[in-house]
Amino acid sequence: MRNFTWKIPTEVVFGRDTERQAGTLVRKYGGSRVLVVYGGGSAVRSGLLDRICASLADAGLYCRTFGGVQPNPRLDKAREGVKLAIGEGIDFLLAVGGGSVIDTAKAIAHGTANPETDIWDFWQRKAPLERSLPVGAVLTIPAAGSEMSDSAVLTDEATARKWGLSTELNRPAFAILNPALTATLPKYQVACGTADILMHTLDRYFNPCADNELTDAIAEALLRTVIANGPAAVDDPGNYHAMSELMWAGSLSHNGLTGLGGQKDFAVHQLGHELSARYDVAHGASLTAVWRAWASYVCGSNPARFARFARNVWGMEGGKEEALAAAGISAMVDFFRDLGLPTTIGALDIILTDGDLDRLADGCSRGRSRSIGSLRVLDWDDMRAIYEAAR
Repeated sequence: MRNFTWKIPTEVVFGRDTERQAGTLVRKYGGSRVLVVYGGGSAVRSGLLDRICASLADAGLYCRTFGGVQPNPRLDKAREGVKLAIGEGIDFLLAVGGGSVIDTAKAIAHGTANPETDIWDFWQRKAPLERSLPVGAVLTIPAAGSEMSDSAVLTDEATARKWGLSTELNRPAFAILNPALTATLPKYQVACGTADILMHTLDRYFNPCADNELTDAIAEALLRTVIANGPAAVDDPGNYHAMSELMWAGSLSHNGLTGLGGQKDFAVHQLGHELSARYDVAHGASLTAVWRAWASYVCGSNPARFARFARNVWGMEGGKEEALAAAGISAMVDFFRDLGLPTTIGALDIILTDGDLDRLADGCSRGRSRSIGSLRVLDWDDMRAIYEAAR
């Protein structure tokens, strides 16, 4: 087990009607002037935004709303939020939505606390991030895990770059998790969320550290739980039990727990980020579109790891290690396909030329300046080969 430091300051408030505690929680964590960040019209139509604002008002807090956040959260939208927050004297960000909304709120918090710095400089590592404003989250989509994570993603549409930023300042002060809030989600969105939850743990589980018993067992249990409950949640987003399991798994999958003592891989996320940045596809779908190609490409470097995955997650037995590993990969791909998700890039209706493959590898490698992955370290040639196998 490798050395690690794990600190989770996020208070989780789980269950029905918990969104009505928003005002009390914001006040508890020092907020007085709140910017409520949300996405499309569902938060308005469902009455959720009104309930949140009423809770804030009951707590004696100033409230200003900021809507219109899109999937694959946009840099320009976050910059717009920073200007608004500075002008309104905001001291607390409250995200009402899924990962894109929460990540946008984190970006606004960073920018408001550092008005002299453009937020993209933090994502490009041109400026150190040393302070921020507190953020709370009311989760409406189990997927990204941003409600407990130290990460946030932004997309710069001008340059087609989608980059992540990891810092303890990204950890929300609190997260409200009410599975009933997901009842009206489109099925495809739930499917993409299910894939994202799985991938946050798969990208930690498939690492070169083989003697990490407790963390691996936690990861395997989470994967089994999502595999068991994901299809039921997709079939009926109003299934409170299935969505409860999925929502809690989503939070735990990306707060670091399922990878403690290991060495994160996250190559699939990096490959998927480049795909979604250039073609604006749903994040979860970008991951499932490349996972088979990645897994098949790296499996030979550590077939024992994939064989363990087949045994402990899928319940497979017998056979040679290589055959068992291949069967585990096939089972995961079949699961994604059964959820209605793409398992190739072509299934996204994206036709890639050889030049497109070069550009994807250029972007993912950041101009050949970095490698990705830990189970097998991947350079530009590897990235291009995986994109080609996935097309």
